[in-house]
Amino acid sequence: MLGLWLLSTYFLYLRKNGSGLAVGLHLLATLILGVFITILWIKLERPPLRTLAETRIWYSFFLGGIGVILYYMYRQKWMLSYSALMGSIFILVTFFRPDSFNKTLMPALQSVWFVPHVVVYIFAYAMLGMATVVALKGVYNYKKKQNTDNAVLIADRLVNVGYAFLTFGLLFGALWAKEAWGHYWTWDPKETWAFISWLGYLIYIHYRYKYKNTTAITAFTIIIAAFVLILVCWFGVNYLPTASQSVHTYTG
Repeated sequence: MLGLWLLSTYFLYLRKNGSGLAVGLHLLATLILGVFITILWIKLERPPLRTLAETRIWYSFFLGGIGVILYYMYRQKWMLSYSALMGSIFILVTFFRPDSFNKTLMPALQSVWFVPHVVVYIFAYAMLGMATVVALKGVYNYKKKQNTDNAVLIADRLVNVGYAFLTFGLLFGALWAKEAWGHYWTWDPKETWAFISWLGYLIYIHYRYKYKNTTAITAFTIIIAAFVLILVCWFGVNYLPTASQSVHTYTG
């Protein structure tokens, strides 16, 4: 799979008229990862969404698919190669630092909301991660005094889609919490950071709505800062002192 993503990048950049084969190899690698997730689901007899390692695999899968779609939409090679690179990194991190892949699924996770909540969130993270890279490229173009209009347009579209899924993830989580613990919201550390990251992108959307014709650098900065908040929510919360108080810590 990683070899296919590497070959895809080779044909994309180093072979004339190799873009079609590059996309095919990239898509094949993504499908293989999807098959792996399916087999893991069957083997574990539960959705492979419980641990950080398992969510990293889903993130790689979604990145692979998003990369192909965005490449066909905008014909920018770096979108395909970035998704392959980050997908490979997340797979390698999971390989060298795996969590415990066991069949245990605590009662709170045995809910109809478990799968849609986590899957929707990871898809949103993949979309917003791509938006962050677009923002970084936009900052680079701005520093070089190059046109940033296209970067702003792409970032807007990615954030809008990612934010919609982020909102659904927040709502699904509240419904799940009500079913599992009797309350829609308890200001659990994970819930709090999820809400903070949601607010980060809400600030971006309101900023773009109100200041459409202002300097793009501020919009790019907000996107980058908001994704930092997502990283804290996804990974960082587990290392905070309050993690021991969180009902979302399932890997200990």
